[in-house]
Amino acid sequence: MDPHFERVFGSAGVRRDWFKQVLQSALLTTILDAYSDFVVDRLLTTSAVANINSSIVLRTVKHHGGLPTAHLASMGAVALARDIYLDVLAAGQTFGNIDYGAGKKVQVEFVSVNPTGPLHVGHGRGAILGSALASVLAAAGYEVEKEYYVNDAGNQIRTFRRSLLARYPQALGQEAEIPADGYVGDYLKDIAAEIITSDGDRLSKLSEADLEQELGRIGLRRMLEWIKTDLAALEVSFDVWFSEQSLFTGGQYDTAMKLLRDGGYLAEREGATWFVSTALGEDKDNVIIRTDGTPTYFATDIAYHYNKFVERKFDRVIDIWGADHLGHVSRMKAVCQALGIEPDALTVIISQMVTLKRGGEVVKISKRSGDLITLRELVDEVGPDACRFNFLSRTADSLFWMGRYAERAGNIARGMQVALRMAGLAGSLGG
Repeated sequence: MDPHFERVFGSAGVRRDWFKQVLQSALLTTILDAYSDFVVDRLLTTSAVANINSSIVLRTVKHHGGLPTAHLASMGAVALARDIYLDVLAAGQTFGNIDYGAGKKVQVEFVSVNPTGPLHVGHGRGAILGSALASVLAAAGYEVEKEYYVNDAGNQIRTFRRSLLARYPQALGQEAEIPADGYVGDYLKDIAAEIITSDGDRLSKLSEADLEQELGRIGLRRMLEWIKTDLAALEVSFDVWFSEQSLFTGGQYDTAMKLLRDGGYLAEREGATWFVSTALGEDKDNVIIRTDGTPTYFATDIAYHYNKFVERKFDRVIDIWGADHLGHVSRMKAVCQALGIEPDALTVIISQMVTLKRGGEVVKISKRSGDLITLRELVDEVGPDACRFNFLSRTADSLFWMGRYAERAGNIARGMQVALRMAGLAGSLGG
């Protein structure tokens, strides 16, 4: 018999097996089995509910010949907890939901990592934050849509294509040089090998331009499959995977640029096109179209937020960005104002970096160099619940330091056993 249980109930002649029957709750029974310290020291001695004696306790006490007053009060607390948990079980996933949001449309856009390499541990922080926030907003009565913005246009994806263009002939045993600014991670070798396994050398008969496009298409599809799989392992899902390229094919980019130009917010200087941010209180103007005619990341982000607010009519938009985008926040708010959108309808949460240490030295995470610890490695080591709990235990704007990750992962796993056990109860109780 557990010594804590004996200390509190033994003198009253209460048997442990009878006490379980009184609780009549699989949840509390499981907690009692594993965490009697918590039950005795927290639940049963809670002064706020100790004086409540429900009818089930009174009937049970009468049937068993009575209990001392102190134990009766404790049993009253247990009965109250029992009633609450029965309500929880009856309501299921909707327990505690409220209608504060009144069905207003809210978009939460998060992760949105360039699909040019695997997700690393730093990406997991924003993924978990966005997933948890979306769940809370949905429970509060908002109509929530979770979105991943796929950067399938622009310089990064072009560099990815050129890198794969070199890895493909290398996989065929031919000489090829990785671009100076290319991605050198082994994952590109894996993609090239998969292409050869499925298609042989068929693609090598294409022109270089066509080969680059085809390899890029296949590589992008494969990277998105990996990203989706890794996020699913972390129990993170999305309602929409939005293509950056669709902003050009769908006309949103041209429309947004025209609106800014007609409003007097664009200027041509030094061969480039500038957004006149200073007209809206910013310290400096910002280039949106380079001298070579290609749009900057800022330009496509303008079109993207036009699509969010004007075309899809979200009442609120919440973007979760990495710390390297901190300087982008104020100018994005200025763009909203220029487009006639209420700036306060856009909320940007900055998720600080996750810093890794190996042997006392800070490890620089880089997809280009291939020096990274993937998110999947961490999830496979400690499980999704420990990851989610640990990342959410710190505010988004605080730095997150991880030591030698394998050792820390083991500590996290052991330290989070209570959380893991609790999280696993939902499934068993549902049956």
